Amino acid sequence: MPLPSLLLFCRPGFEADCGAEVVERLAAHGSAAWCRAVPASALVEVRLADGGDARQAMRCLRLDDLVFARDWFAGLPLTDLPATDRITPVVAAARTLGPFAGCLLQHPDTGEGRSVGRLCRLLQARIDLALLDAKLLRSGAGERLHVLFLEGTRAFVGVSPCANGARWSMGIPRLRLPGAPSRSAAKLEEALLHFLGERLGTLLRPGMSAIDLGAAPGGWTWILARRGLAVTAVDRGALAPAALDAGAVRHLREDAFTFRPGRAVDWLVCDVVDKPARVAALIERWFLDGWCRQAIFNLKLPMKNRYRDAATLLARLRAVIEAGGARVHCSARQLYHDREEITVWLRVE
Repeated sequence: MPLPSLLLFCRPGFEADCGAEVVERLAAHGSAAWCRAVPASALVEVRLADGGDARQAMRCLRLDDLVFARDWFAGLPLTDLPATDRITPVVAAARTLGPFAGCLLQHPDTGEGRSVGRLCRLLQARIDLALLDAKLLRSGAGERLHVLFLEGTRAFVGVSPCANGARWSMGIPRLRLPGAPSRSAAKLEEALLHFLGERLGTLLRPGMSAIDLGAAPGGWTWILARRGLAVTAVDRGALAPAALDAGAVRHLREDAFTFRPGRAVDWLVCDVVDKPARVAALIERWFLDGWCRQAIFNLKLPMKNRYRDAATLLARLRAVIEAGGARVHCSARQLYHDREEITVWLRVE
């Protein structure tokens, strides 16, 4: 069955940026599309201009290459769901699409949407059982079933490829970081899990060295030190005791923009609150001077033209470093724990 809509989850307030990015990426592949992006809805609906199957759009793109989309699926709408039996119409729609490796019940990541989340939790086990009875859940299947409830009587049902989908449902990781010295610790932990994935234990290992620019109060230093890295935390401000006690941590009260390392390190991390162009120039210098081979850093976004400015800045960052003779891999994502910013992973290949 053709699925008319590509549904994308994003941070509330960034719907226009998410939609503009996907439509532009599809146009680059020769597929004209339009989007519906209701402000503050945390959802974007994209349709191909020729009325084609949204699964075609997913085959053109990789979710991991998109900056503003956290999760996605190709789906079709279900309306007028009866309050007495929502399961039967959902399973009937699923029969035309299965089998599936699993089923994700989802809702918009908004205040109103989270109230619908309680309905999802009540229905999850019952829908899973109905899918099992219908022999629609199968180990090794290549797609996952998504059921997105907009409200009690309206939903979208669709699929995403297991090999080209989100790591976490709705792009929301469930992290537990007891004792972290700041909220920002969750940003780096999510970034490591998202960008490095199965290679995390290889690319970031105990015994490696790292510099944390703009470290105070020490959330990112705490994450790295707990993973066994020797961390130099650079900030004129004080570090929290939890960061100083997390492992091999040295604190230098210096400015992040004027600091020069005595030798190259394995990792650079940076969560400095400054203009994105200034932070990007700082990162460029570290790579051009050979002071690091990998970096994770945040770029604060402007209030307007966020997608366009972010795309321009990332393209320039990569071009400048590669003009210096290094070939680099660059990935960027507005993570769940980000706010008005994106997180970037840069690595010399």
